[in-house]
Amino acid sequence: METSATPSTTAGHLPSADSSAPHTRGAVGRAGSAGAAVPCDLVTVPARQGLEAVDILRRAAAPAVGPVLHDGACDTLGFLVPPGTADAWDLPGSACTKTSGRGLRVPPEPPVTGSGWLLPPGDESDAVTDPAVLRKALGEAARLIAAADNCR
Repeated sequence: METSATPSTTAGHLPSADSSAPHTRGAVGRAGSAGAAVPCDLVTVPARQGLEAVDILRRAAAPAVGPVLHDGACDTLGFLVPPGTADAWDLPGSACTKTSGRGLRVPPEPPVTGSGWLLPPGDESDAVTDPAVLRKALGEAARLIAAADNCR
């Protein structure tokens, strides 16, 4: 498994070997029934920024957020994004992990030990998050957090 960056905030957030499966044909970015393989990468961010971004994405005219992992021990969130995102992901304060061309299996149980689904895969949130939309929401979240912190 390759990573584009592994800062200390993303240690332990790589998809586990048992949660990866060979890519299967189907709708890209959709979690199929019975945990079919979903081709995706994983963007991890600090929990505070990620939670704000989730709120921003869910308040949008057309909510655009897919499954999101929460790792309380490391205080991070992980957004499932389309494969290939890691190749061009360069947003400071975040990291994007590749699945090395294999589809990441999106099971009902979180694929990272010690984490939980903030937004589980399912009927309402089974599409992966669009990286351009996520980048914009993370930028807006960072600005809102900076403004709130400067008011103290």
